Amino acid sequence: MARNSISLPREAKRGLGRDFPTGLLCSLPVLKARKRLAALARGDQLHMRADDPAAVIDAPHFCAEADPVLTDSRPEDGAELYIITKGG
Repeated sequence: MARNSISLPREAKRGLGRDFPTGLLCSLPVLKARKRLAALARGDQLHMRADDPAAVIDAPHFCAEADPVLTDSRPEDGAELYIITKGG
């Protein structure tokens, strides 16, 4: 089962919390990221860890089609870390 998490760096928390459900499949990590990004200010970053195989397609596609920018992605602890910066 895939294990995913979405977190905000300390400087971008703004009362939203860091821990999110894990084990999300298909497009759910991106859908949750979209919801969290809506509450962030322009330039804030969202860190999304996902090991769902579809995330390598979903995350870049989401950023290409929507407002945020995929700032970085890299392997981390058996998953992929996506750093998404809110545009505006």
